[in-house]
Amino acid sequence: MKLITRICWALLGGLFIFSGLIKLNDPIGTALKLEEYFEVFAQDFGSFFLSFRSIARTLSLVLSSVEVVLGVALLLRWQMRQIMWALLGLLVFFAFLTFYSAAFNKVTDCGCFGDFIKLTPWASFIKDLFLLGLWAVVHFNQRYLRRTFARGLLGIMYITVATAVAVGIGVRALGHLPYFDFLPYKVGNDIGKLMKPSAQLRYKYIMTRNGETKDFTDYPTDTTWKFKQMVPLNPEAGPKITDFKVWNDEGDFTQQLLEGNRLVLIVQSTANADRDRFEQFDALFDEVKKSRKNISTLVITSSSPAEFDAFRHDVNLAVPFYYADATVLKSMIRSNPGLMLLQNGVVKGKYHYHDIPDAAKLEKLL
Repeated sequence: MKLITRICWALLGGLFIFSGLIKLNDPIGTALKLEEYFEVFAQDFGSFFLSFRSIARTLSLVLSSVEVVLGVALLLRWQMRQIMWALLGLLVFFAFLTFYSAAFNKVTDCGCFGDFIKLTPWASFIKDLFLLGLWAVVHFNQRYLRRTFARGLLGIMYITVATAVAVGIGVRALGHLPYFDFLPYKVGNDIGKLMKPSAQLRYKYIMTRNGETKDFTDYPTDTTWKFKQMVPLNPEAGPKITDFKVWNDEGDFTQQLLEGNRLVLIVQSTANADRDRFEQFDALFDEVKKSRKNISTLVITSSSPAEFDAFRHDVNLAVPFYYADATVLKSMIRSNPGLMLLQNGVVKGKYHYHDIPDAAKLEKLL
């Protein structure tokens, strides 16, 4: 039992640190997931929860940092009794969220491990039950973990350093792009290719007749069978990007966007866009016009035509603009505004508005 307890202790602490760091890698993505939960709770329990949307990024940073710090404290066996109860509180909270999402089909991805590992709601709930099981083993066998690796002032110093590092990682990611990009629009990906299946999709057809259920790889010609469900046999071969579409008043622009060299300024929402950077964007666009790489510039936004028209005149933005779904733009880049460099649909570069490049740097990527 001593060995089992120590394995559970190491797993529990390590998983909390891993989960926290994955979220701190992309705190904006975690904040978007929290906003999704707040909207669901507002529909089911009252509009009070909508008030938390304004502090979603702060909550993202705090909760993710707490996960890391609690994991470190557990591995150091520092203040074990208090740390174990704090861990239980978080685990019960997460288990409630994942069970609620799974049972009522509310949030299809809990974001437990960010975009690095996608889990279905029930898989997320089972993961939380597994963690609760680890917690129970450690809690009821603490006699095997009496040795503390950091006592007194030394323990406080370790926890302080862990807190500072965790918060620092998250704060930097908030002001720049994620350290590791796990989204479909990461640098190196071919958007056009990811919009198509990687192989021919195969399906099975679930049919019923007189209370009998049977699977068919080909749709049955016997009309006595009634269709129930179509299930993909190789879902991993399906398109990784299914909702990418760009348009303007003249029609669809998606295919044209994926041709040639394009410098795209993404303005997710004019209401929340950092306006102080647009002088730099304008200067960059003027530089790019002189480039021998034939780079065309454009803007994509999810704001309404009236809102964006007023905005572009306010910031003197004189480039063609197009529209896309807000969720798509948030997946494309965690910056509002942000830059994306495309070459025939391949993402060659992505830049936060704190890291605006010069034309020479863009040319080197093409």
